[in-house]
Amino acid sequence: MIDTVLSATRPLRARRAGIDTYQQPVVYLRGDCPVCRAEGFQSQAQVEVIGNGRHVLALLHQVQGDWLRHDEIAFSEAAWSLLGAADGAEVDVRHPPVQDSLAPLRAKVHGTRFDYTALRLLMEDVSHGRLSDIHLASLVTVCAGGGLDFDETVALTRAMVDVGERIDWGVSPVMDKHCIGGLPGNRTTLLVVPIVAACGVLMPKTSSRAITSAAGTADAMETLAPVDLDLATMRRVVEREGGCIAWGGTTRISPADDMLIRVERPLSLDSEGLLVASILSKKVAAGSQRVLIDLPVGPLTKVRSAAAAEQLSRSLVAVGAALGIQVRVQRTDGTQPVGRGIGPALEAMDVMAVLERQPDAPADLRERALQIAAGVLEMAGRSAAGAGEALAREVLADGRALAKFAAIREAQGGARQPPRAAHTQPVTAPAAGTVRAIDTRLVARAAKLAGAPRDPAAGATMHVRLGDRVELGQPLYTLHAESAGALQYALSFVRSQLPLVRIGQDGGRSPAP
Repeated sequence: MIDTVLSATRPLRARRAGIDTYQQPVVYLRGDCPVCRAEGFQSQAQVEVIGNGRHVLALLHQVQGDWLRHDEIAFSEAAWSLLGAADGAEVDVRHPPVQDSLAPLRAKVHGTRFDYTALRLLMEDVSHGRLSDIHLASLVTVCAGGGLDFDETVALTRAMVDVGERIDWGVSPVMDKHCIGGLPGNRTTLLVVPIVAACGVLMPKTSSRAITSAAGTADAMETLAPVDLDLATMRRVVEREGGCIAWGGTTRISPADDMLIRVERPLSLDSEGLLVASILSKKVAAGSQRVLIDLPVGPLTKVRSAAAAEQLSRSLVAVGAALGIQVRVQRTDGTQPVGRGIGPALEAMDVMAVLERQPDAPADLRERALQIAAGVLEMAGRSAAGAGEALAREVLADGRALAKFAAIREAQGGARQPPRAAHTQPVTAPAAGTVRAIDTRLVARAAKLAGAPRDPAAGATMHVRLGDRVELGQPLYTLHAESAGALQYALSFVRSQLPLVRIGQDGGRSPAP
């Protein structure tokens, strides 16, 4: 017995497992190792790993194979990054301290309202990975379906800001824009930022990568320039060029939000309070002072009705005011994809076509970006009310926006050329008629099955829009993939579904699937 206890106190050797567990820190121990026997650790237990001067809380998975020795502990990529040690470094493993934040979470389940103190405790533990996915799922669940009132939403937003880094740019105004999402190809940020920055208005933009979509803003920008900017580099780029388009994951700007999103998306729970807190906490933390929100409304977007759009708009504006920032919501059409490309490189090509004023550049992407840029310029006081669109159009037309975008790309690490997929396949019209509907969700899913955003060149290119007249056999969209297998996988999905693009025949009839 004495030997077993002593062996459990001896350090273990750290080993990098090379397993991607996304943002969930996971460690691996042999089930029959002395530590597991002495401490009574079971799979799915949370443990604290101490090494390299750091304390890492991680989920334990037990292994039975011989690939791991009794004196070793293996780390997932997320856990390895948090530890910051080298292979073979000595670490200690023990039971984690009791989390005080779980008490207010349990109280909320039984009907007690959150206050700032409780939410600050929770967000502190969330941001440092101290809560298991089960506890995070519980938090998301109690916040869903109207679980947060206005005061709780304000408190949550403030708490999410306070547990992370906060940027002060030292000037005013600092502008930003955000899209609620859910609409393929809506890559206006890459156009709005250079237009606004070319007008002398500060616009540092931190953006996300795709989680459930075929491309995020950071994914598309990454095919044109580096986006993994640390805070010092981001500040240098913005001070030099007046704007940037960077991935927010390299900073600790509202880190609790990233952790919550990881469990919120798979649950598919509708939570206005969490959505508002997620958006505005990152804007406040990034130093934004005035924010324009692009809110697409359509039958398959996140916001599907005028009533829901009105409710969300009121909440965004009110919570923003409580946090000291000005928010304006601009509703846009969400009935069909924007531009032609769906996927990182394909969307980036659309952006460059607009900036370069190519004759065949997607007009809908251009006009949508000009409207949003107009709103930002008017909010910034750079133009009078109603005059922002004319200014934005002039900056795009005379090449200043293109020049500014080139300068931003160079400042962020140098320009890149978007890759092109090795394999393509058009999907054609089954009959002549008029395009009556485009299922934006199925189109995005087909692009993802083709490999986007994992393969930057993969995705889909739309050839038609609502109301277009098409002939039998005319291409409706083209799938792009890096491998023949991925292309066939996406095509199999397309053939198993109702038509992604629905054609109405003469008299308004639609052909059979």
